[in-house]
Amino acid sequence: MTDPALPTVLVVACALVDIDGRVLIAQRPQGKALAGLWEFPGGKVEPGERPEAALIRELDEELGIQVTEACLAPFVFASHAYDSFHLLMPLYLCRRWSGVVTQREHAALAWVKPSKLADYPMPPADAPLVAWLRDLL
Repeated sequence: MTDPALPTVLVVACALVDIDGRVLIAQRPQGKALAGLWEFPGGKVEPGERPEAALIRELDEELGIQVTEACLAPFVFASHAYDSFHLLMPLYLCRRWSGVVTQREHAALAWVKPSKLADYPMPPADAPLVAWLRDLL
């Protein structure tokens, strides 16, 4: 059982899906927790910020793309207890954006078929989302 005193951290993530049905994943850079692991782009929701607004902001900051709220479809969520906090992470699907996906903050980016996502090591909170993407995309 986890410690009920652990703070809950709300993080939003996005499975960007291209015209070929591939999903974008990003490799965490050196110097960050869980460096080298692959994740879905996104980030923390700031106090007073709506999850969709946070995701739109994060996708612009991390990848240089513009997404509208209408193009974000709630998909599934992850709930995972780390040692010092509990992570709650809604994952949105997005098939439409403007701009060119650019590597700004990550060590690498990869467009991956859903059936191959399990080949990439992911943080414990992201890994369970792979089965949903594989089975439903």
